[in-house]
This record gives sequence, structure tokens and C-alpha cells, in this order.
Amino acid sequence: MKAAIINQQGEKPVYGEYPDPQASDRQAVITVTAAAISQLAKSRAAGKHYSSMTSAPFIPGIDGTGYLSNGDPVYFLSFNAPWGSMAEKTRVSLDNVVHLPAGLDPVLAAAIANPGMSSWAALTRRAILQQGETVLINGATGTSGGLAVHIARCLGAGKIIATGRNKDVLNKLREEGADVVLTLDSLPSELPALMAEGIDVVLDYLWGQSALDIMTAAVAGGAKTVRFVQIGSLSGQEINLHSKLLRSSGLTLMGSGLGSVSDAELIAAIGELFQAVSTSGLSVPFIQRPLDEVGEAWAEDDSRCRTVLIPCNDPDRKWR
Repeated sequence: MKAAIINQQGEKPVYGEYPDPQASDRQAVITVTAAAISQLAKSRAAGKHYSSMTSAPFIPGIDGTGYLSNGDPVYFLSFNAPWGSMAEKTRVSLDNVVHLPAGLDPVLAAAIANPGMSSWAALTRRAILQQGETVLINGATGTSGGLAVHIARCLGAGKIIATGRNKDVLNKLREEGADVVLTLDSLPSELPALMAEGIDVVLDYLWGQSALDIMTAAVAGGAKTVRFVQIGSLSGQEINLHSKLLRSSGLTLMGSGLGSVSDAELIAAIGELFQAVSTSGLSVPFIQRPLDEVGEAWAEDDSRCRTVLIPCNDPDRKWR
């Protein structure tokens, strides 16, 4: 079959031939419809993610959509090395398969699953968001963070605060439902007052200085309880966290990701997300590219718009 292949960790994938996967007792072969490029897929392929364990050569891609042998359309998580999702076929555990709701575009499903599950799982499985609570989304100007604004509202948040660097995107988020928008450089001056009013949950996609500013503001504002959920680290992997920030505040720090949320819970969260997508119009910007352009698409991928790879096993598919 045709597939994207990582021949050495750290290199971009190349398009080529790879052996067909074979089904087994609890693993099914899926004909792939769409597989999105994500920061997680890139990080795992480079061997830089904490969950990376694959030896080259292997097929990259952590998830996608496709069809079972009986024709059922499904979404799947693909952690069964070396069978990633960026191929004409892949092999996955039947426990990691979600049947798609009727009428849901499988390309949209592939595009929205990874950014959507990051906030859906964080809010429902880690923070346990309650109706009417206030949510701050740190790093809301990226695809995942922007989608988190809409998901938080969908899940019943009463007030949503969005932070980021891009003022134009922040203004757009305010038009789309964020109650307050803050640039990252304004956090030290403006956030303590908002913490005093009450912020219940923080979803952090950045880490780095802005995460530290949020925790410091929680202390300065006298916040009684703040569930701080760490999801991504686009601004850096480490911060200098003084112990007094935890001793003198109601901060609860937790992570949300592979390992802190079980595969079973991730699958359940994704199923719930897809139901919301099919009924409420949740979406993300995305472009389609054929799988044979994987090398160029991998290098050109932009976090502001999802790149979805389409295997070339359907000659009637429209790429653009």
C-alpha cells in the first residue's frame, strides 16, 4: 500500500510503499479516509513527545477516519506501532474506534478530533466543569485554543476569558462568544482583578511565562479555588515555579493528555465531541491535501488551519 513513512526520527515523512497491515483478533484493518497533521503527531514522529516509543521506519499519524471492512464509517486512534494513520490502510485496536454519527463529514471529523478532544477531555474528565463556572483559556488564538472557547460554552461555562498574542484573533473570539479577551503582556496588570471576581478553571495551551503569570495572578487576586489544567507547551517546557504560589493559594495543578486520561476515556470524550459537532455546528478551519504531498504538507503545516491528508485510493475525491 501507499503510505507516509518516517525512515529516521527527526526527518520529515516520505511517500512510498509499505507492507499492508493484517487484521487480528482484537485489531481491525481500516481503509483510511482522512488523517490530520497535528503537533502531537509531529512530536511523536520526531521522538520528542513523552509518549514516543516507535522505532523507524514507521507510519506517522495518531488518528484519522476511515471505514471498517463492513463499510461502517469510523474515527480511530492509532497508537499501534508501526501503523500510524497516514496511509491507505492501518491497523487499530477495536477498543480505539468510534463510529461516526450519521451525516458527519469524515474529513471534518479527522480535522476536529485532536484539537477538540484536548479541551473536551480536559473540561469533562480532568477539571469536571460545572454549569455556570468561569473558564480561562490560555493560548486561545491557536486552533485548539480557539475551539476550546466554543467547547467551553457548549459544555455550560458561564464566563469565558481568552488570552493570546494575536489581537485580531482575540477580537474575533470576542465576536464569537468570549466574554473577556486579554493579550499575554497584559496578564500581570489585568488578571488579578478577574481572579478576585472568580476564575474556576484554566485551560493552558502555552505553559511558559504566561502560565506563571496566571498562577501569580491567582495569588495576587486572592482566588480561593482554581483548577489549572496543563494541555500544551507552545511557549516552553519549563517554568520556575515558587512553592509559595501553591502554599498561598487555592491552585490545583493537573495535566490532561495521554496518560493522565485513559485511552478509554479519550475515546468516550471523542464520541461526545462528535455528537456535539453533528448537532451544534462546531468546526475548525482546515485544508485537504493528497497523501502523496505529505512531505510538503508536513513542512508547511500551520497551527491556524488544520492540514488533512487524503489517501489517493479514491480517484473521485476532490482535493481542494
